[in-house]
Amino acid sequence: MAKQTTKHKEYTKKLHWRHLRVNRKYKDRLFRFLFQDKKDLLELYNAVNESDYSDPEALEIVTLDDVIFMKMKNDLSFMISNQLNLYEHQSTYSPNMPLRGLLYFSRQYEGLTAMQKDDLYGPALLKLPTPEYVIFYNGKKDQADRTTLYLSDAFESGRGSGCLECRALMLNINRGHNRDLMAKCRRLWEYSEFVAEVNGNLDGGMSLRSSVTKAMDTCISQDILADILRKNQSEVFDMLLTEYDEKKHMEVLYREGKRAGRQDLLELLVSKKLQRGKDAASIADELETEIGIIEEIMQKIRNS
Repeated sequence: MAKQTTKHKEYTKKLHWRHLRVNRKYKDRLFRFLFQDKKDLLELYNAVNESDYSDPEALEIVTLDDVIFMKMKNDLSFMISNQLNLYEHQSTYSPNMPLRGLLYFSRQYEGLTAMQKDDLYGPALLKLPTPEYVIFYNGKKDQADRTTLYLSDAFESGRGSGCLECRALMLNINRGHNRDLMAKCRRLWEYSEFVAEVNGNLDGGMSLRSSVTKAMDTCISQDILADILRKNQSEVFDMLLTEYDEKKHMEVLYREGKRAGRQDLLELLVSKKLQRGKDAASIADELETEIGIIEEIMQKIRNS
């Protein structure tokens, strides 16, 4: 494969234009942590695209560290061969990923054209890096190996309508899925196996801490993520606890709201708090008080 072009190098420099508010409380995800090394990320890219790039320096990571981009967690973003790639990891299924991708790429292009001082109304065609969006899914909801999500599914007129489209390729990386992909990227396979071990322990009734600890011991003994787990055991432990705790918080809040007939209200409050960058723990504390106040007001209105 050819090395990155001069135009590509210019693009990657321009992509550092962003001036976003940084949330220093955001802890890294394990998925992102595992692919922070260019060599591993390049192997993942080659596996997904069936390409054969060999020089890790052909890849330029443009993900900002420790941020929530547009109030959303941004896992991995990188440039290679005039292609702007967004890789996201999801442990819960969401049909709104194409909208997230649209917002992300739009912001990137806005900054790129601003830095280049390009004339959007001029006669010359502006050249942009080609966007590619891939979601790595390992949630418990059954999904096919490969699924394409479409932004237009959210439009009132349905898929294919309107003048905008954003496609996201969702790859199921749960144990037993996408075997060819896993065979081409050992780090991805290791991640899948490690998460499967944790989930298996949880399903067996073990606590989260015990599940993670046992999964680490098992994987090290089987040379699965052994290099990472031996050197970064405490960091990986903290990442897993954070991820699972956040997921548990949200699932509990949703179930309780649904049982009490307050699903719409709960979803609205959670959504607005997430948009403001709040974490799961503070959301849980605030919701208990706010829902009580709102219900009290509604009761007074009904009795008036």
